[in-house]
Amino acid sequence: MILFCKKCIMPNTRPRIGFDSNNICNACLNSEYKKKINWNQRKKEFTQLIQDIKNRDISFNKNYDCIVPWSGGKDSSSIALKLKFEFGLNPLLVTFSPLIINECGTHNREEVLKKGFDSIFVRPNQKVAKELARRFFIERGNPKVAWDAGVNTAPMLIAEKMKIPIVMYAEHGESEYGGLVLSKESYKIRDTREVIEHQIGDYPENWVNKDISIKDLAPYIYPNLEQINQSKIRPFYFSYFFKWSMMENFKYIEKILPNFMTNPNGRTEGTFTNFDSLDDKIDSLYYYMQYIKFGFGRATRDACRLIQNKQMKREEAIKLARKYDDEFPKTDLKEILKYLNLSEFDFEEIINKHRNSEIWKQQGNSWKLINSI
Repeated sequence: MILFCKKCIMPNTRPRIGFDSNNICNACLNSEYKKKINWNQRKKEFTQLIQDIKNRDISFNKNYDCIVPWSGGKDSSSIALKLKFEFGLNPLLVTFSPLIINECGTHNREEVLKKGFDSIFVRPNQKVAKELARRFFIERGNPKVAWDAGVNTAPMLIAEKMKIPIVMYAEHGESEYGGLVLSKESYKIRDTREVIEHQIGDYPENWVNKDISIKDLAPYIYPNLEQINQSKIRPFYFSYFFKWSMMENFKYIEKILPNFMTNPNGRTEGTFTNFDSLDDKIDSLYYYMQYIKFGFGRATRDACRLIQNKQMKREEAIKLARKYDDEFPKTDLKEILKYLNLSEFDFEEIINKHRNSEIWKQQGNSWKLINSI
């Protein structure tokens, strides 16, 4: 049976989430904890880190102060702009290519680059990328498993290769959105185990088969802990130093980048927002499969983040989740099917295969959640 957090509307089917005895999820508990944090002290700590970066050892790259893993969206772009214009750093922006590139993501990346950044765009072998997306959609109901590996791996590989001392990631998802935090230190510094176990869920070395060699998987294989320690590269979370809010990041970007592009349809399929996760046409399927497997969709995801930052009431969130969570990703369906090399019939069969029987029941030719918010 699905239980829902009493403060937000996140269900207990979200992977790794925890609920306390009062049925409050650990993301909401974390949002309450953040009220007790001395953010001025955290900013001083960040200022000291900036000074350390500027005074770094001569063995490190002197041209680039840090790497920002960058999609071109509101969150990573706001970090890049703040590091450059508020803290005087020269960040190198590193993008691991979306699976199906769209106009919105391309436009927004160009708008940020006009502000004076260098960037590296990693476009992996497309034959391999498509094969992995298809395989993991069929096997796990997630076409972005390999992409999750690449987006985590590329910034670290480039930092190691170019001897750039700091990688500044955005938010610590396990604490911000509900998950399993492996250590107190991982709120601040990226934990390699958390990356492999939670964000990728597998070692890419296991993906070798008759069509894909270990060399083909090079863009997806995360450096081991020994490599990271030897290189002295430190991966930090920006959300440790500054209170995290997707809405505030968007408002900041609106001010700095007046031509920042939101969803041209007015909102994104499956949700009520128009400004989040805009750079990949396959994302609508990715979030729809979240609904199929775990019983909550993109609207729930977005609403919970707003509730936790006191930007939305729970009653409004419930209405929006009921209205949009189950919306089928039809806008880019033909292109998605072509990318995954699937017929509509096979596509539907795969979707239904991933329905959790503990939360879904079939009524005639349709499916219904056993209980919903």
